[in-house]
Amino acid sequence: MISMTRRVFVKRLIGFCLTSAAAFTDFFRPGASRAQTSTGSVQPEEKVEATMKRLFGARTIAPGDGKLKLEMPMIAEDGSNVPVTVQAEFPMTASRYVKNIYIISDNNRRPLNARFSFTPEAGKAYIATSLRLGMTTDVRAVAEMNDGTLYMVKREVKVTVGGCGG
Repeated sequence: MISMTRRVFVKRLIGFCLTSAAAFTDFFRPGASRAQTSTGSVQPEEKVEATMKRLFGARTIAPGDGKLKLEMPMIAEDGSNVPVTVQAEFPMTASRYVKNIYIISDNNRRPLNARFSFTPEAGKAYIATSLRLGMTTDVRAVAEMNDGTLYMVKREVKVTVGGCGG
């Protein structure tokens, strides 16, 4: 049996931790050893048009009425916690499925609130979350299919301050 002193053990443990930390930070650094995501680089105070172009390029976005269901309050008394649900009414098969759902708020400093990714195994493309909205704005839900097709629904949410119109 190999005998190891406490000092040797601690040195090896520190070496292991440093190696793991280096590998971990490389994994999360953009462009390190993995492909960059399709969301591109976010700019401070980005306009919604720039966000849409960065995410979807010149692809056509079809109306999602009847295909996407966006539920959220019409009036939000507390803009820091606005509930939202999105459900895509598409069959989730291996040949055609919802790949991503994006939540975009037009008047936020950074319009992209969230991106949710799906596989056919999910069975259903449904999300429920909360948004932080600073002012009255349109909120968009965009479904991206695995073939690149895009569908969008939009809804205006009036954000009030302390329940007193705004």
